[in-house]
Parts: sequence; structure tokens; C-alpha cells
Amino acid sequence: MISERLKMEYPLDMAMRISHEAIYRYIYVLPRGELKRTLIQALRQEHAYRRNRKTGDSVEKRGKIAEMLSIEERPTEVADRTVPGHWEGDLILGKYKRSALGTLVERTTRYTILVPLGDKKDAVSVREAYAKAFQSLPVELKKTLTYDQGKEMSEHQRFTIDTGIQVYFAHPASPWERGTNENTNGLIRQYFPKGTDFTKVSVDDIKQVQQKLNDRPRAVLGYMKPDEVINDLVALIV
Repeated sequence: MISERLKMEYPLDMAMRISHEAIYRYIYVLPRGELKRTLIQALRQEHAYRRNRKTGDSVEKRGKIAEMLSIEERPTEVADRTVPGHWEGDLILGKYKRSALGTLVERTTRYTILVPLGDKKDAVSVREAYAKAFQSLPVELKKTLTYDQGKEMSEHQRFTIDTGIQVYFAHPASPWERGTNENTNGLIRQYFPKGTDFTKVSVDDIKQVQQKLNDRPRAVLGYMKPDEVINDLVALIV
């Protein structure tokens, strides 16, 4: 948020640019003390040390998905967020990884769709549930979906046929390539903490959380709400 907000507020001042990685590095190299403890406690995910993104247990061990398109092949318009209709997706797993909740976030508006899955997190169920979730949106807001290499998206080609949305896959163990989705998942965990059994969470409760997320003023949107931003876009399209 800090990194991107500085770009918005000081678009011509390169001295006011800093990457999110540089901010994290600064925090974690501080000597032990009250300042370091305070800053780490303020992080969305409070870890005592910066986790290595490319080595160790975080390395992707799942098999490759057939015919997948790499994130490197996405249209250039996706990166700058000026054109709406580009989404990021993921699964939030429930207790013992036996249930799941689908999360879909539009990159420009931060509009979030929560997809109830219960214990049906196989590729066919996820493809059908995601396609249904996108049905009510105008075609102009259905361009691409960036996803990790989870097997639940192995039916991506059929999903594209059903929705017109082209799926692109992030690199293994690279959640920052879907940073909007990862940030939103952190917000969702405030309502559904780790250990939640999604088979016991009603659709109404899930949709209430979706409404709260989309009714939440966001700094990156100039403190407008995702609902307001996407409704303005839909009004222009119609």
C-alpha cells in the first residue's frame, strides 16, 4: 500500500519511489528493540523474520497444468490497472484442508467475489462455481484471470470457453504476483480465521462478508469503496 500510494501522490518524483521488498528489508534488518516489535506487529502477516520466497519448504511441488499460459504472456494493460476486467483468484483452505472458499478480486476496483465451495474443491467443481460467479458481470469486466498453479484450475481451458476469461498462471511459490488477491485474502481471514470449516459456513454468511469487503473504503481507491467504483464502471458501460 505504501509503495503504490507513493507512486500516486508523487508521480514525477523518483526520489519518492520505494519497493515493498525494500520496506520489508528495512523492518527486518532493524536491531532488536521496541521499534522493530511495533513495526512487525503492524504487518498484515506478523512473522518474526522475512520468509524466503524461492527456497525451502515454499518451493512449489505440484505437477504442471496442461496448456497453461504464463503470467509473462498477459496483456501489458493488466500491469498498470488502468483497464478494468482483469482478475486474480485463489482458494482459501479450511480446517485440515478439507474445505475451501474461492476468492476472486478485480485488480482495478478491488471488487471481491467470494465463491462458496464447501468440500467441493476439485477442478470441475471450482470451474463451475467460478463460471457461475462471473455470470452476472458485463462482458467488459471479464477479460483475464491470474491464478496460481493449483490443480483446482486444471480445467482452465473449459473455464475460458464458458466465460470468455483467459487464465494466466503465476510462477510457482510467487504469491506476490497476485498481490491484490493475497492482500484481500488477509482481509478475509479476519472474518474466517485459519481452522474455519467452510462446510459449516452458510452461503448467506459468506455473501455478508463479501458485502462488507466491497463496502470498505480503500486507501488505494482514494477512500472510495469497491462497490462504488465498480458500479460507476458498470453505469458507464450500460
